[in-house]
Amino acid sequence: MKIQIQKKHLLMTRWNHWVNFPVLMIMIWSGFLIYWSYPAYLIPGEWLDQMGMSYQLARGMGWHFVFGILFVTNGVLYVTYCLYSGHWRNLVPNRYSFKEAWQVLLHDLKIRRSPLKKPLLYNGAQRIIYSSVIVMALVAVLSGFAIYKPTQLSGLTFLFGGYQAARWIHHLISLAFILFFIVHLIQVFRSGWNAIRAMITGWEKIESEDSL
Repeated sequence: MKIQIQKKHLLMTRWNHWVNFPVLMIMIWSGFLIYWSYPAYLIPGEWLDQMGMSYQLARGMGWHFVFGILFVTNGVLYVTYCLYSGHWRNLVPNRYSFKEAWQVLLHDLKIRRSPLKKPLLYNGAQRIIYSSVIVMALVAVLSGFAIYKPTQLSGLTFLFGGYQAARWIHHLISLAFILFFIVHLIQVFRSGWNAIRAMITGWEKIESEDSL
């Protein structure tokens, strides 16, 4: 067995990954504080009070805006880096991505037994998901502005179908992020320490059979 060490993730990718994870977690948490500060939306029970998550509008908005600035700044830096460096070619789905994503799904469901072809960086499923996450982030930010300033940004609110539609879209995007985190963590732990190490150090270990 031959072991090689090769570059996997560049610094900007790792930086964006490790910054976005806690920032998004705090934004989702503070979003719940904002949501549950309105009595009509409160879930009955004392557990919200015990967790300190009921009637915390000012606290929730403060955390949401501060970390929202970090989220937007980090996102702009990453998109700029992708466009400038050409890294976007590794992220944007190509004509083979959807077919490849289907094969990845079959493999993960144990329906396909044969090994998958190892991609240079991201497989088709990863391209589709990671590109979708970037679009989701943009929609989350714009819908957030639409419900924060529905009068001043009436045109933006109108594009989302009105205030209530924009609010629902913003909340659904938040739930989609939570689902993404769950699936992403499951996939990472299934991949093992090598995938985690690659996102920390930027390098991954490749094992291959010695050629005769």
